[in-house]
Amino acid sequence: MEKQLQVTLVKSYIGRPEAQRKVLRGMGLGKMHRTVVLKDTPEIRGMIQKVVHLVTAVEVEGGGK
Repeated sequence: MEKQLQVTLVKSYIGRPEAQRKVLRGMGLGKMHRTVVLKDTPEIRGMIQKVVHLVTAVEVEGGGK
């Protein structure tokens, strides 16, 4: 089973730089308290690091499709 990350937007991106907004949109987070499950890759971890002050991330075991 592959590892996945459950990422939730917990703070608003209003007033934040456009680069941070683009990172959130790239992860699929457009509204507050939305949660997405993403693959645990170095690219996704880097995106989370850019907006760590706006999101929470939890490792979960991936259920294969």
